[in-house]
Amino acid sequence: MFEQLGLIGCGLMGGSFAMAMKRAGLVKRVVGYSKSPSTTERARQMGVIDVEAPSALLAVSGADVVLLAVPVAATESTFKAIRHLVTANMLVMDVGSTKRDVVDAARRVLRDHVGSFVPAHPIAGKEVSGVEHADPDLYTGQQVILTPIDKTQPGHLKKAQDLWEGLGCRVQQMAPDTHDAAFAAVSHLPHLLAFALMHGIIHQQNGKEILGLGGPGFKDFTRIAASDPKMWRDILLANRLELVEQAKIFQRSMMNMLQMAEEGNGEKLEEMIAEASLVRSHWRMGQKAK
Repeated sequence: MFEQLGLIGCGLMGGSFAMAMKRAGLVKRVVGYSKSPSTTERARQMGVIDVEAPSALLAVSGADVVLLAVPVAATESTFKAIRHLVTANMLVMDVGSTKRDVVDAARRVLRDHVGSFVPAHPIAGKEVSGVEHADPDLYTGQQVILTPIDKTQPGHLKKAQDLWEGLGCRVQQMAPDTHDAAFAAVSHLPHLLAFALMHGIIHQQNGKEILGLGGPGFKDFTRIAASDPKMWRDILLANRLELVEQAKIFQRSMMNMLQMAEEGNGEKLEEMIAEASLVRSHWRMGQKAK
């Protein structure tokens, strides 16, 4: 059990983490800080946190575990705000969707205490944001990717793994670069495609009429287009190099299929569709495709 969680960012991800830790009996006290005082106050009223901190630095004071649940673009400034109270005995984690930029920021700012930082990416979330949507079950049964670096303390890595497993998560480890390449393919590019599709339709002359004809398939495909704009702006910019590479791969595949359609090559088009359909029909979250 941890004595005190210092929570920086009391929204959906951070609030859900605090609620899950409390329910699992893994922490005695939660001190929280958010950039918006009303968010921090709301989190206290909901019982998500026990104490409101007036700053990120004071949220860290006395904590033995710290979670940064802030936009990835705010990671470095948050490290700068708390670095004077980060100690070798303190476990520090984040929940960012990109890891290479986060690790680079930790190296620059935390320096001698970078070993206390265990980068983490829980594969969980909702299209809605805000502490009012915090849910102690948000992480239950979900994957969490830890991306330790050469200076990560083995003891802290073990604590991080045990903590997430204690919340009912399935934990695995990979290198930060490997993580970013993989999630450009399975998360970042799909979001970009959903945003682009919606953007393309609504800017057509009869876009509203076209949207009115959308059915369940369109609803499923574009669900993630309702995600938080600022958060996804930051993610797409942070992982833009890997995103562009995955977009090129997608573009080649799409153009191949369009060429088959344009040429009337139904046999080859069906073959490509069948291959994708077979893999997707056997795929389950957290399992490798066969």
